Amino acid sequence: MFKDADLDLEVVILFLAGMTMTIAGILLFPVSSGLLPYYENGLYGLLLFFFAVQIVALGKTPFGEIRRSKPLLAAGVLVAATGIVTCFVPDILARLPRLALAACLGLGGLLQLVRMFASKEKFSTWIEHGGILKYLAPACGAVYLLSMSIGLLVWKHELLPVRTTAAAVLAYGAAILALAILLRKVYRLYPEAAKIPEGEGGLPIDKAMILLTGVFMLILGTLLVPVNLGLIPFSGSAQLGLLVVIQAIQMLASGSTPIGPFRRSWLMIALGFPFAALGVVSCIVPGVLVPVLTLLIAVLNVAGGLLGLKRTLAPMLERKEGPRGPVPPVLVRLNLVQVAMNLVSVMFGASMLIANLIPGRIIGVILAANGALLLYLLHLLGLIEKMASEAEARA
Repeated sequence: MFKDADLDLEVVILFLAGMTMTIAGILLFPVSSGLLPYYENGLYGLLLFFFAVQIVALGKTPFGEIRRSKPLLAAGVLVAATGIVTCFVPDILARLPRLALAACLGLGGLLQLVRMFASKEKFSTWIEHGGILKYLAPACGAVYLLSMSIGLLVWKHELLPVRTTAAAVLAYGAAILALAILLRKVYRLYPEAAKIPEGEGGLPIDKAMILLTGVFMLILGTLLVPVNLGLIPFSGSAQLGLLVVIQAIQMLASGSTPIGPFRRSWLMIALGFPFAALGVVSCIVPGVLVPVLTLLIAVLNVAGGLLGLKRTLAPMLERKEGPRGPVPPVLVRLNLVQVAMNLVSVMFGASMLIANLIPGRIIGVILAANGALLLYLLHLLGLIEKMASEAEARA
């Protein structure tokens, strides 16, 4: 359990997507009987966010692989923003989320199916090589066909009874999970097949999640102001659920947790998927897990903020006591940003633990500021990497 996990990012995202669809399919059965409430926008927003993670971190769109570029990165951020707003504010985007998701699933599934048969590197190569590769064709084909069916049901969900739709969603989830398991085996045998498309606009997963989390916080903080003024509705359950899913992706992809970074071990993987499942349920079924997730996120934010302050301030204090040397301005700014972010984390967690500690409108401003700090942190990390590469080139 403590060994490093050899799980590729694409496989992680497929597991999460398959788990999400499986949970959704299971929950739709009691929903069809009126035993559970159902928040359609929460599921739609969550799926759009998964597509955004693939676009930003992998350069893989619902319509196929594209060379990574800045326009593609911008498109991924736009898809993420659409998914986040869809989760937060019921029906504010009208039919846009359904149209976007129907296109991603329906048209995307169709194009992927056509490309699978047309590409020389796929169907014909898989059949020719045989072995485990020959199973990729039926596994991918099943996912693409079911994706087309689900895309149609998203756009015209009255086509089938809810229980039949639940069975289709459940089958789609099972097909994605089966493909994820198969791809893991393929990538272990053929590591070169797991390579991520190159390009100047690509981001590694840790930076991609900083970017998407920054966008999440900016949107959340901005929306909380009109929400607290009673101008727009808001789904607190989906907001908590999506935040938990984002933190789970960070755990699964890089070992990063709200209380600090850890090795990406199998133990971290084993903790990450149940954590993500809680978030998925909270997005789909409003209210059921709000008390649990509120306490969990609050404690993690307070603990993570305090530990982060300790990690950031301790080296600064030691530097003052020891021999002094010139500190690059970019590192000074980096430390200040980390201190500010940790303070905001403590304040946010405390406001969740103690009701009315901070007015809602002020919390919105704090969260928006935290989003801006995350984006500025990403900028600083880029500057530091550029300085390091220039110094290496000079050496």
